[in-house]
Amino acid sequence: MKDFNLDLFDPAETVMESSSSSDYSRSAPSSDADFGFAFNDSNFSDRILHIEIMADLDEASPNFEGCTTILDWVRHRKRRREDVQKDNVVDLTLSDEQILNENQPDMEDFISLENQDEEAIVMGEESSSGDEPTNTNDSNWNMDCSTVARVRTLHISSPILAAKSPFFYKLFSNGMKESEQRHVTLRINSSEEAALMELLNFMYSNTLNVSSALEILDVLMAADKFEVASCMKFCSRLLRIIPMTPESALLYLELPSSVLMADAVQPLTDAAKQYLADRYKDITKYQEEVLSLPLAGIDAILCSDELQVASEDVVYDFVLKWVRTQYPKVEERREVLGTQLARLIRFPYMTCRKLKKVLTCNDFDQNVASKLVLEALFFKAEAPHRQRILAAESASNSRLFVERAYKYRPVKVVEFELPRQQCVVYLDLKREECANLFPSGRVYSQAFHLGGQGFFLSAHCNMDQQSSFHCFGLFLGMQEKGSTSFAIDYEFAARSRPTEEFVSKYKGNYVFTGGKAVGYRNLFAIPWTTFMAEDSLYFINGILHLRAELTIRH
Repeated sequence: MKDFNLDLFDPAETVMESSSSSDYSRSAPSSDADFGFAFNDSNFSDRILHIEIMADLDEASPNFEGCTTILDWVRHRKRRREDVQKDNVVDLTLSDEQILNENQPDMEDFISLENQDEEAIVMGEESSSGDEPTNTNDSNWNMDCSTVARVRTLHISSPILAAKSPFFYKLFSNGMKESEQRHVTLRINSSEEAALMELLNFMYSNTLNVSSALEILDVLMAADKFEVASCMKFCSRLLRIIPMTPESALLYLELPSSVLMADAVQPLTDAAKQYLADRYKDITKYQEEVLSLPLAGIDAILCSDELQVASEDVVYDFVLKWVRTQYPKVEERREVLGTQLARLIRFPYMTCRKLKKVLTCNDFDQNVASKLVLEALFFKAEAPHRQRILAAESASNSRLFVERAYKYRPVKVVEFELPRQQCVVYLDLKREECANLFPSGRVYSQAFHLGGQGFFLSAHCNMDQQSSFHCFGLFLGMQEKGSTSFAIDYEFAARSRPTEEFVSKYKGNYVFTGGKAVGYRNLFAIPWTTFMAEDSLYFINGILHLRAELTIRH
């Protein structure tokens, strides 16, 4: 037996997703039955719905009237929501009491307490004839200082509405006397009228007659208010098709919590987060613009693995700059860092030098800072295979141990003071990172220090000395420019199969001055194609393991 337009209450997604505007459609899947012919038709209706339309506090109609951009819409919605909340703090309590005194049904049966802006108020009412609408301008149903501007009457089919919405299902089937009455009254603000009419029409026809983002957003809000999951899913799909902008993406991420928590809206918020992450992946390039973003935007950007930053130290410095800009009081900064922002910083991939600064940073609660740094150091001390396990385990939640695509690759450093100042540096490169170096690319390590001076490693794809073939090269450079010179003994090694032990590949010595680098153009003495081959001796489980030993000569 075929189900007739059955939702009950969250249908499976049957629409093929597409980001192409050519696929834009204002009709829901054809698999849903179309009862548009029965909308507001007495021949196919068993109830009469009276929509009491209240005058908005700001007398704006509809929500998007006068709004030319998404930003205007947001400001308008926030301003109106704040006004409504101020004026209705007492009204709902009084309204509850008055309704109960009039022997009306319990408000819990008819009010959606978690919806945005204003609650939807409904009541059943008796009519002397059973067919004629009754004027319900009774003062018991009026909020303080609010008046019913007009009443709109529609013929409705309770099975169709109940199948689409738990709100209407409960209204028509709660077992109380009002659920058997023919006339039902619903109260809304005038700014919601257009969206509600679109919503009711959708529940019959699976079609929307609006196309702008502002209008679709209002329908989405109405669908959330009246619990029409299929319409929320459809609006979410339409909004994803419309080209996104920074302000629209932020709007989608700052929708009321009841909307954000809905499964139907998750694809929209995911798309908004991805848009912001892609647009602002280079946070240093767009620093001023990103610094002005709200917390929801910062969250979306810093959750990304694809940030184009030199190292996690840059992320840490940026977060501090943002929180100091947004929260002048140190107490507020500590609260926001501890509860919201710290989880966005991947402390295990920060340098030890920067981690020391975290411990003395006044913006962090000291207990929080100590815990974060200790956790990071424990991770750094783990064996590589344990680090990979921890990264995989955190990939589905905090992503704390997941490495970003840093411009400068993280290194592990072991330092010795005696008998000579020495450090051993470990640099791991993935096979795909090496492949991306061809034909003339290079990748740099994060800085490490020896004798108070900064050094770095750089891996290259370059031509051999006779320029006859491409090969893999490794170089050691000193960061600081100046007159200081350092005499360094250095040795490059790499793990090699079948023993998987480090094998020395090149030794040398050099007197470094700032900005200079030294190394070997063909570290493995083989062509690039042999180095990158599937049976290459130097990739172990897809990782190239490099080691550099540096010793200060006296």
